[in-house]
Amino acid sequence: MRFWDASALSPLIVTDVFTARAEALMHQDEGMMVWWGSRVECASSLARREREGRLAAAESEASWRRLERMVVTWNEVAPNDDLRAESVRLLRRHSLRAADALQLAAAVLAAKTRPQPLDFVTFDERLADAAREEGFRIQGIR
Repeated sequence: MRFWDASALSPLIVTDVFTARAEALMHQDEGMMVWWGSRVECASSLARREREGRLAAAESEASWRRLERMVVTWNEVAPNDDLRAESVRLLRRHSLRAADALQLAAAVLAAKTRPQPLDFVTFDERLADAAREEGFRIQGIR
């Protein structure tokens, strides 16, 4: 199982330059671990593309259906006080935005409950750097 941030989930929903790499990683994964807010982040990305006219109507509808199919298959890390405290710690240590700190905090907490190491899948360079410094092996960015 790997932890997937929103930048790695998005190419599975809407085709972009990272889609082939994300699909290859997904097919190798026995289960996707994600932050509870990832669904909202993916919906935001998809809605923004719609507003900007970067998706045809058929592609947009297919993308929303893909998101809904994915949501029921992944494992979510729910928000709680420990996650909030970990997010604040990460914000003080790394140059992250709040949403990225929440993603990484979810991965940190999920990794503590796993018997085996949890890889971190992202296409965001800044988040990859922070995750690497927190001890994660990074997948996605080469």
